[in-house]
Amino acid sequence: MIWRAVLLWMENQTSVIPLKQPIVFELEGFDVQPGNGPFMFLLALLAYIAVLLGNGVVICVIMTDKNLHRPMFVMICHLMVCDLLGATMVLPRLMMDLLMGLKKIAYIPAIVQAFCAHTYGAAMLTVLAAMAYDRYVAVCEPLRYLSIMTSTRLHSCCAVAWIVALLLIAVLFSFHMNVLLCGHIIPLIYCSNRGILNLACIPTPANNIYGLAMTWTLSTGTFIIIVYSYIRILTVSLKQGRTNRSIRSKAFQTCAPHIVVYVLFQIASLIVILIQRFPSLSQNMKKFFSILIFIVPPILNPIIYGLVSKDLRVSFIKRLSTRVRNQT
Repeated sequence: MIWRAVLLWMENQTSVIPLKQPIVFELEGFDVQPGNGPFMFLLALLAYIAVLLGNGVVICVIMTDKNLHRPMFVMICHLMVCDLLGATMVLPRLMMDLLMGLKKIAYIPAIVQAFCAHTYGAAMLTVLAAMAYDRYVAVCEPLRYLSIMTSTRLHSCCAVAWIVALLLIAVLFSFHMNVLLCGHIIPLIYCSNRGILNLACIPTPANNIYGLAMTWTLSTGTFIIIVYSYIRILTVSLKQGRTNRSIRSKAFQTCAPHIVVYVLFQIASLIVILIQRFPSLSQNMKKFFSILIFIVPPILNPIIYGLVSKDLRVSFIKRLSTRVRNQT
């Protein structure tokens, strides 16, 4: 007991000594039983391949088919890029850990991973808000759609979505400047803003306040834009659907994927937040649920758009059949 108390005191004393560059963090990762690492690596590899294939195919089909060079499909491309960003920042690093036990990560790569992971979450919301605006104009102002959603307006909406996300996250990570760190173990699967600043020698209340304010403002703002857009779309569709049911059906087909993708992302985000409130769950389960947001939406998003969007599905089948016919 005495030796344990002495060791604990020594650990507390050394924990307040600021680390000097080059700082190397150690990600705690999964607690993997001996021999299970290759199997878990294979699962992560299959998930990453599914993300690359699904999102890559959608992007390639849209880029190569001039008939799909329309605002809705251009924004779908931006959504797929966002999916690739999130999955690529987490899964390859996780696979190296599972296969080779590579848990150490230098300071700069850790900041880059955390920055991109948070940008993924912010950009998903801003791009989905831009898509809601596009669908609102398409359904509620069909005769003026081409004059409103011009090429300039389209690219401006996409640029604003990314710029807002990048600026918000850049300000969040500006709080890392001149912060002294006294620990190097991050008890997570991937690096995050909070995971790194929890190692600070002193509390960082400014980052906490800004992080909460930014998350609430971004979530609430995009939620209001999306809900308002679809309430207006629903109202117009019901009015016009009384005389022409095809209008209501077309509005549903173009808007349903967007709603499903938004709800799916919000559910994944909610799981990440709520799972930490269950102390009875094992750490491995909590870590597993924390990375679902980087796996489930990126895998399902291209499937949802591929199944619901007839134009995208027809273009893909046409190109696939042409390639098979040329090879035979």
